[in-house]
Amino acid sequence: MSQQQILNNQRVRPPIRHIGLLGGTFDPPHHGHLLPLMEILAQLPLDAIWLLPNHIPPHKAGTHASAGQRLDMVSLLCGDNTRLSPCAIELERASPSYTVDTLERLRHKHPDCRFYFIMGMDSFLNLPQWHRWQSLFDLCHLILCERPGWQLDEAQPMMAQLQARGQKAEAGLPQADCGAVIEVPITEQPWSSTEIRAALRHGELPDGAMPKAVGDYIHQHRLYRHR
Repeated sequence: MSQQQILNNQRVRPPIRHIGLLGGTFDPPHHGHLLPLMEILAQLPLDAIWLLPNHIPPHKAGTHASAGQRLDMVSLLCGDNTRLSPCAIELERASPSYTVDTLERLRHKHPDCRFYFIMGMDSFLNLPQWHRWQSLFDLCHLILCERPGWQLDEAQPMMAQLQARGQKAEAGLPQADCGAVIEVPITEQPWSSTEIRAALRHGELPDGAMPKAVGDYIHQHRLYRHR
């Protein structure tokens, strides 16, 4: 290859897109999912965040709404925010949704993207129970949502990972392709899908739990009621 061809290839190479990823069953999605994402976008210069509904969650018995219904609700949760969008890659699988497999597929499918997997502190502490968990650091950065005033106990096994890889959100995005744990302070939210489903079984919907469009969809399709 000539020097000119090399230069031409460099010129047409697309810029790196920085994409946050939030996985989950979203059964249903609610403001406890949405509002932390807005806080992350306010603190980190991500180009977008993709929400990935699980098809077959490996750590849960199953879901209450169908895959298609959960994808519809995630789309409604994102609304007209151009930096939020649903991603159906895990719904295309016929096997359990392991994060490391999803990341490998995403990197192959989107070589111009750098990925940032979003998780809470409880998930981070349980990371050694995840399938091929150490490979995550070779595939993405982690965004660790930290509740105000919360501190990791020095005796926790994951403290070594946090000390070696951790950086504060104010430092910006890492230069490296993968391997960092970005600590982002997030306001604790009062909603959970489990509690919302319990309320819906009794015909109730907690005030402010979700955007109106999601609540209307649940009502229209008679989801989460007694069967």
